[in-house]
Amino acid sequence: MKKENSISRRSFLKSSAMAGALGAIGTGGAATVLTSCGGGAAESASATKPLKEPGTYYIPELPDLATDGQELKAGVIGCGGRGSGAAFDFLNAANGVTIVALGDTFQERVDGLADKLKKEKNIDVPADKRFVGLDAYKQVIESGVDVVIVATPPCFRPTHFQYATEKGKHSFLEKPICVDPVGYKTIVATAKQAQAKGLRVVTGTQRHHQRNYVESYKKIMEGAIGEITGGVVYWNQNMLWYRERQQGWNDCEWMIKDWVNWKWLSGDHIVEQHVHNIDVFTWFSGLKPVKAVGFGSRQRRLTGDQYDNFSIDFTMENGIHLHSMCRQIDGCVNNVSEFIQGTKGSWSTANGETVIKDLAGNEIWKFDKEAEKASFKQTNPYVLEHVNWINSIRGKKEIEQASETAISNMAAIMGRESAYSGAEVTWDAMSASNLDYIPKDLNLGKMDMSGFVVPVPGKPIDKK
Repeated sequence: MKKENSISRRSFLKSSAMAGALGAIGTGGAATVLTSCGGGAAESASATKPLKEPGTYYIPELPDLATDGQELKAGVIGCGGRGSGAAFDFLNAANGVTIVALGDTFQERVDGLADKLKKEKNIDVPADKRFVGLDAYKQVIESGVDVVIVATPPCFRPTHFQYATEKGKHSFLEKPICVDPVGYKTIVATAKQAQAKGLRVVTGTQRHHQRNYVESYKKIMEGAIGEITGGVVYWNQNMLWYRERQQGWNDCEWMIKDWVNWKWLSGDHIVEQHVHNIDVFTWFSGLKPVKAVGFGSRQRRLTGDQYDNFSIDFTMENGIHLHSMCRQIDGCVNNVSEFIQGTKGSWSTANGETVIKDLAGNEIWKFDKEAEKASFKQTNPYVLEHVNWINSIRGKKEIEQASETAISNMAAIMGRESAYSGAEVTWDAMSASNLDYIPKDLNLGKMDMSGFVVPVPGKPIDKK
């Protein structure tokens, strides 16, 4: 069994002098400190035409810790690696927050997180607040919690979000938040209900709370690269983890424990992982795709029924194009980055640097990582998204990210379906589709495994 790759979560201390001077990332002082400009950048920036006027777009405040306020009791739905990580991110984001209920399909996952919470945070989740089974989410939501952290396999998240909203709970939804058109429509409808109820919803697209991306977004909105004309986004890496079937595991148990390799559970890696990069383009451009044409294949995957590579051409609403590429194969060139071209320059995150260049290739702006480390104790975007969520709840500030994340999720779904079928896939057709990946005979036992096959695009050659 391979181990899951992980992102470094180091955080750095800032000096007490800087702490008093800077405050949140949204302030002018912090923005200045985190900016490194090339020659003439300040003068050229003053002459640029903004894409959006300040105050018309959302910029999160990203202090090290959420402001103290009402105590918040959380329930965690999905106690695997990401759910456990999100639980501790939540606890590290604020004072006066705790976890009182846990739910998962499997007892060992619930008990594993409960033991870790007791050992590392001295939080004791009693046995009667540990829920197991496919319906455990209902028990967690009804257990007296204020907020829920939804980190189950992605296919279940629309249903869990819907139930949490029905019961009046604030939701943190790990990405992706849907894997098919039925899930997309559930998310969009539920997001409207959550907003109407005054519920605060944050999603796990952590780049929205990562300071280099937030500062980049501000620069682009200020007109630093001019009008956006296209882009390329990548997530090419080695294969993720997998689990071979063990003796005694039933069909559903194996698939859920190996969920990242099954298309009904994960949505395939273009949806489960590469959605992050696609989301950056839809966020920065404010556009959704109108059609997608792409291809992909399965070369070396060891379990499951999904692809290990995709290449998609998206046509956006105004006619510009986004190229999307993702691959999970060992021994290949790796690249996790985004590139956006504008009429006056370009922005990119390649090679660990976040930079803006003019049309001649001269660097005119660079995010200053060292200044961030010196200025903030908390640099982990996985924690900062919870800081923003908690501040929104305590400060009664409206935030509803599910409907925005649903756009990038649907884009990834369009790309996947085009690659699977070989057809051109449109936004209108896909958003109206009744395609539902949840198995009709879903149960913790024997299932019909004949339908879990690797897709083959097109049709056979006609034989004459």
